[in-house]
Amino acid sequence: MAFVHPPPFVFLLILLPISAVAQNDASYVNVGSSLTATDENSTSWLSPSGDFAFGFSPLNQKDLFLLSIWFAKIPDKTVVWYARLDNPVPRGSKVELITDRGLVLTGPQNDELWTTNSTGTLFGFMNNTGNFVLEDSNFNKLWESFKNPSDTMLPAQIMERGGVLSSRRSEINFSKGRFQLQLGDDGNLVLHTINLPTDNPNEAYYESHTTAGDSGTSSPGEQLVFNESGYMYLRRENNQRVALRQARVGSTADFYFRATLNFDEVFTQYSHPRTSNANGSWNPIWSVPDNICVASNAKTGSGTCGFNSICTLKPDRRPMCTCPKGYSFLDPNDPYGTCKPDFIQGCEEDELSPVKDLYSFEVLTNTDWPFSDYAYMKPYTEDQCRKSCMEDCMCAVAIFRLGDSCWKKKLPLSNGKVDSSLNGGKAFIKIRNNNSITLADDRLPIPKPDNKNQNNLILMWSMLLGGSVFVNIILIVAICLGVFFIYHKRLKRPILNVDAVEMNLRCFTYKELVEATDGYKEELGRGAFGIVYKGAIQMSSNVLVAVKKLDSLFQENSDKEFKTEVTKVLHGRLLGDSCWKKKLPLSNGKVDSSLNGGKAFIKIRNNNSITLADDRLPIPKPDNKNQNNLILMWSMLLGGSVFVNIILIVAICLEALDDRRKLVRFVMVAIWCIQEDPFLRPTMRRATHMLEGVVEVPVPPSPYPYSKTS
Repeated sequence: MAFVHPPPFVFLLILLPISAVAQNDASYVNVGSSLTATDENSTSWLSPSGDFAFGFSPLNQKDLFLLSIWFAKIPDKTVVWYARLDNPVPRGSKVELITDRGLVLTGPQNDELWTTNSTGTLFGFMNNTGNFVLEDSNFNKLWESFKNPSDTMLPAQIMERGGVLSSRRSEINFSKGRFQLQLGDDGNLVLHTINLPTDNPNEAYYESHTTAGDSGTSSPGEQLVFNESGYMYLRRENNQRVALRQARVGSTADFYFRATLNFDEVFTQYSHPRTSNANGSWNPIWSVPDNICVASNAKTGSGTCGFNSICTLKPDRRPMCTCPKGYSFLDPNDPYGTCKPDFIQGCEEDELSPVKDLYSFEVLTNTDWPFSDYAYMKPYTEDQCRKSCMEDCMCAVAIFRLGDSCWKKKLPLSNGKVDSSLNGGKAFIKIRNNNSITLADDRLPIPKPDNKNQNNLILMWSMLLGGSVFVNIILIVAICLGVFFIYHKRLKRPILNVDAVEMNLRCFTYKELVEATDGYKEELGRGAFGIVYKGAIQMSSNVLVAVKKLDSLFQENSDKEFKTEVTKVLHGRLLGDSCWKKKLPLSNGKVDSSLNGGKAFIKIRNNNSITLADDRLPIPKPDNKNQNNLILMWSMLLGGSVFVNIILIVAICLEALDDRRKLVRFVMVAIWCIQEDPFLRPTMRRATHMLEGVVEVPVPPSPYPYSKTS
C-alpha cells in the first residue's frame, strides 16, 4: 500500500496549538531591548497573563528604584525577586539585554552595577510563573530568576542543594539581612543567622532533619519543592516527600502563593486572593519555626532581635522586639535592632554614691537572656540574688528561677525572649533611678547630689576660686616689684657726659674712683704732673685698672685739647672713662712694667671724671731678660695751659740697641710723637713703621716752638 503524504496545512494545524501555548506562557524580550528607571509608570516586561512584571519598582525614597519582579495585579505590587545590590539604583538607571552579557544594569553615568554574565544570549522571556529566563539559540537556559532567588519562592520553583534564600535588612531596606534559609549539601534544610557583613553562619535555629540516617532512612534531602498547587515539601533522593508543615491551602486558580524568608527570621507561606479588590491582603498559611523567639538560641549573635532587646511572639506568629525599661533602640527607625542603655553603668560611676541610691530593679516574669550569664549561684534566695546583683558593678540583669538558682548577666544581652515555659522565673533588670540624667540628652548621668554633697561641692569650688585669686595677687605683686626695681636701677645709673658719649667712652664719678682705688691707697708710680694708683672696678668681672690723678694746674680748655688728642689717634681703641677693658698685669706693682706696648690718654681735673683710651703697639713681646721702660712725655704751653696730656708707652729693649743709628731713630720717633702741635704727630701705625725701619724717619722740628723755658 503506497504511503500518501498529508497536505502541508496538516502540519500547520498541528503546530498551531503549540505556538499558541508558547505565546500564552511567555513574553519574549529581544536582544537590545532595555528599560529605564523614570517613575512609577515606567515600562516593564510583563508575563502573558499579566500577573508578573520585570522592571524598576519605585521605593519610598525619592528617585530610588529596585530592579525586581513583582505581582503586577495586586495593589501593593509585592516584590518576589530583586537584584542583590548594596543600595537601590537612582533615577535614570537602565537595564539592557546584551548578547554577550545577558542582563546588564547600569547607572545614570553608564557605570555597570549588576549583570547576569550570560554569554550567547538570544532572547529573554517573563513567563506566567514569575520566572524570568535567558536562553541561547539552542533554547538552553543560561540564567533564570528561579535559580538565583532573593528572599522568596513561588509555585513551580525548586531549590537544589546549595540553594540559599537571604532575608532583607528590613521591610523597606532590600540589602542583605541577618537570616538565611539553606538546603545544605547533606540534604538538611536549615535556618540560621549570619554574622554580617560576612556569610559566616551561627548555629541553626531550625532544621528539617532530612540528612542520611534521619527518620530511619539513608536517603538525604535533594530538593526543596514548591509545586504548582501551592504545597511545599522536601524531596529525598528516593522521591520520598517530607512536608515542611501540614496545612490546607486554597486553589491556585483563586489565590496567589509565595513563601518568603522575612526580615524578622521567620520563613512563612502566604496566600493572596486573585481579585482586583484593594481590600485583599497576604495571609500567612504556615511558618517555621513555630515560635521564633523560643527557637532562636544561638550562642553567638544577637538572636531574633538585636542585643539587649526582648522578643515576644505576636498572634500572627511574627516576632515583636521591645527594649526593657531604661533602654532604647540604637536606631529609632529599626524596631528589630539593638537596644542601648540610656545610662552609663560602670564601677567608677557606682563609687559616686551608695548603689542603692543609684539603682533600682525592673522585674519581668518569664523573661530570659540564655547565654549572657557570667555567674551562677545555687542555692540562693531571691533577696540574695537581688542584693548580689545590686552590689556588683558588672551585673546588668539577674535571673532567679527554679526556687534556688540565680544567674548574673552582663551586657550585651543576647537572645532575649518571653517564654512561658520558664514557669514564673523572674528577671531583675538593674536600671538607674529617675533622679539621674539619661544619655538621651547627650549628657552624663550624674546623680543628683544630696545637701551634704552639695555643700562639699560648694566648699571645693570656693577653695579653688580662692586659691586662684591668691595666686593671681602674688603674681601681680611680683610683677610690680620687678618693674619697680628695674625702673629704680635705671634711675640710679650715672648720666654720661656728652663729650664722653661722643667719644664712646664711659664716665666714672670721683666717688667711684675713690672706691675703686680704696681711697687712692696703693701707689704705682709718679709722673711730672700726677700720681698713678692701683684700683679694681667690678664689671662683668673684677678688672684691675691704673688711675692717674692729675694736678689741678690744668686750665679749663684742657677738655678740648684732650678730645683733639684722642681724635688724632685714629686707630686707637677708646675703652671708656678711666676704664681698662683689658685686664692689666699689675701684679709686679710697677706701672712701668705693667703697661708694655700701650698708649693711654688720661685726664683728671679736681674731682671730675677721668677719660682714658688704650692702644697696643704691634711690637713683639720682649723676653724676660729685656727691661721694659716707661717714658712719660708731657708738653704744655708756657702759660701752664696743657695742649696734650699723654702717657706714651714705648717698649724699648735697650740691650738690643747695638747700633747708634737705631737709638737715634727711636729718639727721633719719640720727638715726633711729642710735638706740641697735634697735627704734626704721626699716627701710631706710621710711628710703628718708623720704629721698625720700614719708613724713613725725617728730622723732627723742635717739639716746643711756642713754649717758654725758665
